[in-house]
Amino acid sequence: MRIARFSIDGNVAFGAVEGEDPEGLVLDIIKGIPYADFELSGTKVPLSKVRLLPPVLPNKVVAIGRNYAEHAAELGNEVPDVPVAFFKPTTSVIGSGDAIVYPSFSNELHHEAELAVVIGRMCREVPRERVKDVIFGYTCANDVTARDAQQREKQWARAKGFDTSCPLGPWVETDLDPADVTIQCTVNGEQRQLGRTSDMIRSIEDLVVHITEAMTLLPGDVILTGTPAGVGPLNVGDEVAVTIEGIGTLTNKVIKRG
Repeated sequence: MRIARFSIDGNVAFGAVEGEDPEGLVLDIIKGIPYADFELSGTKVPLSKVRLLPPVLPNKVVAIGRNYAEHAAELGNEVPDVPVAFFKPTTSVIGSGDAIVYPSFSNELHHEAELAVVIGRMCREVPRERVKDVIFGYTCANDVTARDAQQREKQWARAKGFDTSCPLGPWVETDLDPADVTIQCTVNGEQRQLGRTSDMIRSIEDLVVHITEAMTLLPGDVILTGTPAGVGPLNVGDEVAVTIEGIGTLTNKVIKRG
């Protein structure tokens, strides 16, 4: 099931996305919140009549760096012995169709297409065999990075945590086998990244176990699983799209800070 979060007439709701024709998709509004047992209301609205919002409002986004060997190599880094984890704040999260605002402190903005894991229940110290039980679903993500600031500052808080640096969407797919799906990134229609989740150094199970050894994850929290090779520059006016097989396409335009 595809679960979207949207606004219409000033109200915010969740809905199940129905249909296959991109021009004819409709939303069946959900009663309640999707992390618990819920019912479909039967009230349907065309997707074209709503504004898509970030599909979740995470308490935290835990991101993993250098989880694809070719990406680590292209930036001159070695594969780490343990997963490299960092945070992106909730203020960095935007939805599909929202603008990425080019940060004033950077001259080298990069796209990083990623599979995002959405947590469905509160969990801590999750054993490997229970990982699937705590996952609500999956969505597309773009770990937008001020590469020059990342290299200059030697830590990633500003480089990866600035406002609008974490596009998520367009919705959460709850029925996906993430083991071997295609991740693609295009900029102005030109392919920049093309990889498969099967190339991850550490699996989703590995990452959930590793993260929850240290912290409690809450419903709606997001894990970014790393990016394949091919990261590159974004400029003002560019339209960047992240497409993941079985989920959909997350699209954002880069604008100048006003």
